[in-house]
Amino acid sequence: MAWLEDAWGRLLQRIAGNRMPHALMVTGENGVGKRLFANALAGLLVCEKADMDAGSPCGICKQCELVAAGTHPDIRTYAPEKSRMIKIDQIRSLSAFAVGSPQVASRKVAIIDRADQLNINSANALLKTLEEPAEDVVLLLLQESGRPVLPTIRSRCQSLLIATPDGDQAAGWLATAVRAMDGDNRPTPEQCAKALALAANAPRLALEYATGEFISLRDEALDNFRHFMKGQLTLSEAAKPFKAMGLESALWLFEGWAGDLARISVGGEPRDAEAADMLTFLAKNNPSWRAHELLDAIHESRSAGVYNVNPELEAGRLLIAWQKLMPRRRPATG
Repeated sequence: MAWLEDAWGRLLQRIAGNRMPHALMVTGENGVGKRLFANALAGLLVCEKADMDAGSPCGICKQCELVAAGTHPDIRTYAPEKSRMIKIDQIRSLSAFAVGSPQVASRKVAIIDRADQLNINSANALLKTLEEPAEDVVLLLLQESGRPVLPTIRSRCQSLLIATPDGDQAAGWLATAVRAMDGDNRPTPEQCAKALALAANAPRLALEYATGEFISLRDEALDNFRHFMKGQLTLSEAAKPFKAMGLESALWLFEGWAGDLARISVGGEPRDAEAADMLTFLAKNNPSWRAHELLDAIHESRSAGVYNVNPELEAGRLLIAWQKLMPRRRPATG
């Protein structure tokens, strides 16, 4: 992934200057390759004969064989479970891993995938490990851009930003990934272009969209959204495709539309061209701050997701918030 090279180069400079932190916060958009980046770094850090100047593991030592098999005991990953949050029991397991001796390598690496989804208890439990790090452990915390992390956690980490690739880079990577697929399941160029637009050029998210059900559900959701806004569909009917795609995807879609509404309000161009007519109409009939109210409501729904809220109810709540932006019809005068 060519767009990862800049961040990788900056990290190698830190390592060469003996400035590799015990805790690194890797930030980037959803689907930009943060987990791949962290896995590559973990493999580099445990390799016995790594070329640190080039940033390349040897590929032949015992450590590299274990990494390739996905069974290295000194690399652990902690990610959200069914609750959509990283729980305190997972962080307690990480803490025990951090203070223990490495089993086969000279150091241990713990990857926290979605540090922005630590709940308050698990975040507080992590602080002790961050405040009193063992010399032989490196913590890699992955954060999705725009998702908050407790300041006490962030202040104890060095940060590294992974930039989203430009359109040509993203399209090139996606085309290569699609060519490697089986012909029967291969998405069309049109589907790939649409997936890239909806994913805002985040390549791995675009691949997920192009090869899954998201695009068809999104098209149904947009159609329902239009009809609901015009009063032609009931709330329960309008919410069905949003429920089918899952809460996180529905919130991502609403967030994209709200962001486009904000951009149009200040003279910018929307990312979702197919929704532009409806969003332009709303922008002409509402002050710009209404878009930010919508974004706040979406963020509230995302926070509520911790408590396993009903996706259909949350979609309905947000659809009502959107419908309030429609201009009221004035009664006819006699």
